[in-house]
Amino acid sequence: MFTDATHTPAGTDDDEAISTEIALAMYRTMSTARKFEKRAYDLFLQNLVKGTTHLGIGQEAVAAGVAAAMRKDDYSFITYRGHNHLIARGTPLPPLMAELLGRDNGLMHGKGGSMHLIDVERGILGSYAIIGAQLVIANGAAWSAQYRGSGQVTVCFFGDGATNIGAFHEALNFAVIWKLPVVFVCENNLYMEYTRIDGVTAVAHPAADRASAYNLPSILIDGNDPDEVYLTAKRAVDQARAGGGPSLIEAVTYRHGGHSRADPAKYRDPEEVRDWLTRDPLPAYRSRLVASGVREAVLDAIDAEIITQVDEATEQAKAGAWPRPERLHTNVWSDGGATWRN
Repeated sequence: MFTDATHTPAGTDDDEAISTEIALAMYRTMSTARKFEKRAYDLFLQNLVKGTTHLGIGQEAVAAGVAAAMRKDDYSFITYRGHNHLIARGTPLPPLMAELLGRDNGLMHGKGGSMHLIDVERGILGSYAIIGAQLVIANGAAWSAQYRGSGQVTVCFFGDGATNIGAFHEALNFAVIWKLPVVFVCENNLYMEYTRIDGVTAVAHPAADRASAYNLPSILIDGNDPDEVYLTAKRAVDQARAGGGPSLIEAVTYRHGGHSRADPAKYRDPEEVRDWLTRDPLPAYRSRLVASGVREAVLDAIDAEIITQVDEATEQAKAGAWPRPERLHTNVWSDGGATWRN
């Protein structure tokens, strides 16, 4: 846990209990995301994943902890580094993998690819390649839920670089003024693409240090600790659902690789990389579960099951047909078509 005199990580009491069921679910999410993205990386090297990909290896605890605190009908808005968030919300692996390969059996029939993923059935209302664009759109979803009285909460993820975008400030101001049921989660992996965030930002903690400007508490947490992420997110989600308005959470984490698959990340200090690799959330959480009494055999069985699922998803994706040209003329409008309307 990050603690200092400036930040108040409300909702992270060490003595707050997390059930074994939730803990194992978070472990399963993190392990699935890790194995899925490693396979996606292998497929990229085989030229089967077209374009580029932005992997979240090392950042899985944020996705797992927040998703565990959400209701099934809640909404998620994510970035182009979002495979782990779809997995956390329950998107099946075969259509997700097929989408990365651009096949017709993909989540969006191969038209979205790695950076533009949507799963409306599970409340994933888009991964956005334009930095910060999703924050104001997330407000719209939250406003809709507030108007309809549905009790749904919107969670909006963004990177540290988005905090220097105008939409970040506009969205926070509007959300507070209208007391919207939205939780903003900054995944601070220390780098905005190829540049360290602290080299171009006036404050040390790009989201938490700016919260007070919008009359919000400053919440700074360890984004590599799924328990801390879950407890913090649960309080924020519960508050939003009860009509208490928005929250802003900064979760400090680290991506193990470069910004994208085309980036060897040689601009990073090797010592910094080695230090963060020792804080890898997946083996750390496995050790914590074992220390708490979970048998290694239980975790081994989960991992073996996941490997089988990733293998099956890979084969189904490879076997998928290419989208026919007619696909270009579908899903442009909400009615599923593309007929021009004037």
